[in-house]
Amino acid sequence: MQDILQDIIAHKHQELEVLYRPKPSLRQALLDSDSGIIAEFKRRSPSKGWIKEDGRADQIPLSYQQNGASALSILTDEHYFGGSDAFIRIARQSGVNLPILYKNFIIDEMQLYAATLCGASAALLIAACLTKQQCKTLMNKAHDLGLEVLLEMHSEAELEYAELGPDLCGINNRNLGSFVTDVENSFRLAELLPKEAVKVSESGISNPETVRQLRQAGFRGFLIGENFMKANDPGASLREFISGVIS
Repeated sequence: MQDILQDIIAHKHQELEVLYRPKPSLRQALLDSDSGIIAEFKRRSPSKGWIKEDGRADQIPLSYQQNGASALSILTDEHYFGGSDAFIRIARQSGVNLPILYKNFIIDEMQLYAATLCGASAALLIAACLTKQQCKTLMNKAHDLGLEVLLEMHSEAELEYAELGPDLCGINNRNLGSFVTDVENSFRLAELLPKEAVKVSESGISNPETVRQLRQAGFRGFLIGENFMKANDPGASLREFISGVIS
């Protein structure tokens, strides 16, 4: 029995090596990319219902990688978005090695542990969900766990959270209360963010020309989900979109 126990413990050390291995950087991936597309695996929306109920985490994220995504975002909220932490693990097991954003409504550090354990590279923190002190505490914990932080803001009043120094600053074009989307929100708030910030525009982007204009306004990342997920072949839709961005 001792030999079996030794084998088990040796294997556990191998599993832990994977957990402690540095994750690919979302920030650096966007800085190095010509397109900056963060392709999102999003099966459901509270406002639109199921987008792709049969979407598989072992197929679509890998297809995104194969078709030129700079990084991925995977919804893990189950109740409202039909997501799961397991989707990130499954994507990693399928061969995804791009940075993955853990997309959820994080309000407790236990969720950051979950993000680390499932293989995420970065976690989303939403200013509208947190006080500035809560955000600071969670950001510090994320960094302790080796996670980068994409801090999402929506209004001018929330821009003070950028003082906390997140790895990436996101501007959400969708109002989380009404779910009304307006890409002009990114253009309006971009110049108010710190110049050194790596800026990400989120939601409502459906045209490559919009991405080109946002890049000129200083954005390096563009989080796009529904535009690809509603297509019959999300990976092919992404490939076509990217060709329009960098052509």
